[in-house]
Amino acid sequence: MGAVTDDDIIKRRLLIDGEGGNDDKRLNNLLKTFIRWYSSPDDEESQNTYHRMLSMLSQSEFTMEKSLQVHAMNLREQENYEKLTKEIENRIKEATTQIAECKQELQQAKRIRKNRQEYDALARVIQQHPDRQETTKQLQVLDKELSSLADTKEKLEEKLELRRKQFLVLITSIHELQRILEEDEKKEEEMETSKD
Repeated sequence: MGAVTDDDIIKRRLLIDGEGGNDDKRLNNLLKTFIRWYSSPDDEESQNTYHRMLSMLSQSEFTMEKSLQVHAMNLREQENYEKLTKEIENRIKEATTQIAECKQELQQAKRIRKNRQEYDALARVIQQHPDRQETTKQLQVLDKELSSLADTKEKLEEKLELRRKQFLVLITSIHELQRILEEDEKKEEEMETSKD
């Protein structure tokens, strides 16, 4: 074994004495004093020793009572610490549960926000295009315009056909007139030649 240091000695004494304040020494002194008192004759010195022993007994009882109170207080404190420890553990569990719930709520909120952003983007794209009702109205208007244009085209074609016929009649009349004029000219020439 190695050399014993002063610190080791102090530690051992503290472990033996505890918080009693040298109770062992005091009890040894009381025992020695009692033996002396018991052996000594009954005189004034003996009375002083008796009172001193009573005082020492009082001090020892007081110290013992104090130690008991400290021990009881330590037990109560230990119980309080155990309760506090359990309460802290319960609160830690509750906090952990709340943190887990908050994480789930946060994930859900992120999903909702992402969905809303996608919805807003789709809504903007959709708003750029007319809705079905508006498209149907536009198609109806275009159908009416197309029908009207078809009617107009048909009328114009009829008119054109009429004009073509009229033009043909006119050309035929012009040709006929020209033929008549030519015949008249020929007749006149023939008449003039016959006179000569």
